[in-house]
Amino acid sequence: MVSLPGPPTLNLLWFLFLGLSALAPTSRAQTQLHVPAGLSRLQAVEGSEVVLPTWYTLKGEVSSAQPWEKPIVLWFLEQEGKDLNQVLAYANGAITSKPRISLVYTMPSRNVSLRLQGLQEKDSGFYRCSVNVFDKQGVNKGFNSKTIELNVLVPPAPPSCRLLGIPHVGTNVTLSCQSPRSKPAAQYLWERPAPSPEVFFPPVSDDIHGSLRLKNLSTSMSGMYICKAYNEVGSAQCNVTLEVSTGSGAAVVAGAVVGTLVGLGLLAGLVLLYHRQGKAPEEQANDIKEDATAPRTLPWPKGSDTISKNGTLSSVTSARALRPPQGPSRPGASTPTPNLYSPLPSPKLTDTAGAHPQPTPPTPSGVSSAALSRMGAVPVMVPAQGQAGSLV
Repeated sequence: MVSLPGPPTLNLLWFLFLGLSALAPTSRAQTQLHVPAGLSRLQAVEGSEVVLPTWYTLKGEVSSAQPWEKPIVLWFLEQEGKDLNQVLAYANGAITSKPRISLVYTMPSRNVSLRLQGLQEKDSGFYRCSVNVFDKQGVNKGFNSKTIELNVLVPPAPPSCRLLGIPHVGTNVTLSCQSPRSKPAAQYLWERPAPSPEVFFPPVSDDIHGSLRLKNLSTSMSGMYICKAYNEVGSAQCNVTLEVSTGSGAAVVAGAVVGTLVGLGLLAGLVLLYHRQGKAPEEQANDIKEDATAPRTLPWPKGSDTISKNGTLSSVTSARALRPPQGPSRPGASTPTPNLYSPLPSPKLTDTAGAHPQPTPPTPSGVSSAALSRMGAVPVMVPAQGQAGSLV
């Protein structure tokens, strides 16, 4: 037993009176303690007050308390897992009690009902009342006790509402609702107010955990959703606004991927362009300009196909190959076409001492030296020979 705070002499008296009640002779009249039928279990709401109704009588005596009666009244609170806690004591006209706890009637009185104010959840438990009555001579009139169970209920605290998921058309979201404190545990109800009133039931709504799952969202599902947390002693609510957008989560992701790829492509193009500009000067040096003028071929000097005065001999390669055959032309005979692949005639050697250089034969059909050069003719220098046939 835990003693109440108070004067030490008063605590001493409790043990003294309890000892005397055990040693003192008991008369025929015995103490009887009463609790109204059906009130041995009480429920009350947190923050309110409650009265635990109890009174005593002496066996054979139904009248009110007599001036000679000297009762000892003790109230205890018994909770699971805790020691017995004394909450009020009355003896010899003195009362000691815990805060918020008092007797309903002024003592001495046979009505020993207990009042508890400003109830808290921790006030729940079993309250035991013990009464021991003595007369003036110290004769014990009897001892008795009764127990009343008190359960303090707590209405749900205001819950918090949350939206889990991204509300796009065609997706799924979950609305969550949870009360932080409630006794007994709160249950939950989801509903939509006007102009589109709707109440949701399981399995869409979980009335134990407070969740509401909405599937395949559409724009018509946008609006306010209200969650009510309730138990047998009260309720509280919260709300969340759902705005369903027409954008698709997959489209957003695809757009981001496409944008990234386009950006990488542009970056690669810029890098290639930079490298090509760096190599452009080198490549231009090797390019052949189609519109450039062909270089002019140097003209051949006259007499290049004869023996020079200094002892050298020139031969005409392509010019003589293209020269038509010499001979009298017959009437009706066609002029033969020059054959580029006919063998070249052997050059005639002349004496360099007194001979005069032969005139340069004319080119066939009046072909100029520049034309022969474009046709692929190449001048070749042949070493000069003497009369004996030796090289000079």
